[in-house]
Amino acid sequence: MSFKVLIKICETGIFQRVSGQKPGWISVARCFSTTMSRTVLKDSPNAALDKSLLQRYIDLPQPDNKVQAKYIWIDGTGEGLRCKSRTLDFIPKDPKELPMWTYDGSSTYQAEGGNSDIFLSPVAIYNDPFRRGNNKLVLCDTYTSDKTPTKSNRRYKANEAMEAIKDVEPWFGIEQEYTFLDFDGRPLGWPKNGFPGPQGPYYCGVGADKVIGREIVEAHYRACLYAGINIAGTNAEVMPSQWEFQVGPCVGISGGDDLWVARFLLHRIAEEYGVIVTLDPKPVEGAWNGAGAHTNFSTKAMRGENGIAEIEKAIDKLSKKHLRHIQAYDPRGGKDNERRLTGHCETSSIHDFSAGVANRNVSIRIPRGVAEDKKGYLEDRRPSSNCDPYAVCEALVRTCVLNE
Repeated sequence: MSFKVLIKICETGIFQRVSGQKPGWISVARCFSTTMSRTVLKDSPNAALDKSLLQRYIDLPQPDNKVQAKYIWIDGTGEGLRCKSRTLDFIPKDPKELPMWTYDGSSTYQAEGGNSDIFLSPVAIYNDPFRRGNNKLVLCDTYTSDKTPTKSNRRYKANEAMEAIKDVEPWFGIEQEYTFLDFDGRPLGWPKNGFPGPQGPYYCGVGADKVIGREIVEAHYRACLYAGINIAGTNAEVMPSQWEFQVGPCVGISGGDDLWVARFLLHRIAEEYGVIVTLDPKPVEGAWNGAGAHTNFSTKAMRGENGIAEIEKAIDKLSKKHLRHIQAYDPRGGKDNERRLTGHCETSSIHDFSAGVANRNVSIRIPRGVAEDKKGYLEDRRPSSNCDPYAVCEALVRTCVLNE
């Protein structure tokens, strides 16, 4: 952000002596490049860079027969994202048109140095909101040298499940909560040696004393729409500097695809502001709300007349597979969710299964509108904010539809 300053020259005449002008309003013809982010984020290298310089290169004409494709994939942690770019000589319309590629898996926790090549297999294409034009973002599956899925490739099995039940038209809506951090690891805008006021005024708040980082949120929202992600909305969350966006309703595997690319865009945009995004399910210990990825799920039967009966059947099945779902709902088999699912701060206990109407302290919530309409969907409130959405959606499908 740049600005000019008008200064009123009063009694001292300092600027008058320098400029030889009479007292009055003068324009200081200097563009101040010190932005709020550089003041607040003094330890962030990205915040210190002048982002406006990039535009002169982005504005350079791009050859008509050249397209930049950024390949995106999930690394061996199961939650980290990686990317790299290549030039194409055509505009891809379908993932099958795109070439396979490789990367160094020994640098992404997925291979040893002696056999480090991991294959990238394109599965979804999105418009690139950074480079724009015909340039694309390409979401990829990952495969080892013998063409078997890597351990972090949860999409492969999830897609098999989705294909097996596509006649029931599974819909997913995922509510992704996240927190902005400064470079010292504390939530963005929090006092360095203390805490903000208690929770209460921040959820869906407005005002400089209520919300932090709205610019990043708005940029992310518009970038998702441009990319072609089915983003449904966004809001400030209960803890200050915590936000949420929603993806869906998405059919089948596209729910996981859209969420992963939306996460990529969030990290990428926050990078430009010099801000860190964390998906940690409990970024601040104590009586502060954690972060989840509440997952809304329905089938054609649930959305149909008297679908509440199908919803109740699904809840009954879920009650018998609680441990299985807890293990699938964060990258560490439930260890991350132990810090969040305490039975406090709008969560259920990790140890017990529960369900209820309009109750946010249960495992499965039936929204009030669904109970009144007697059809719709259920909300699984257990998935952690850093979950793999493929694993979550697969678990729901295998328990509720495939009866596994």
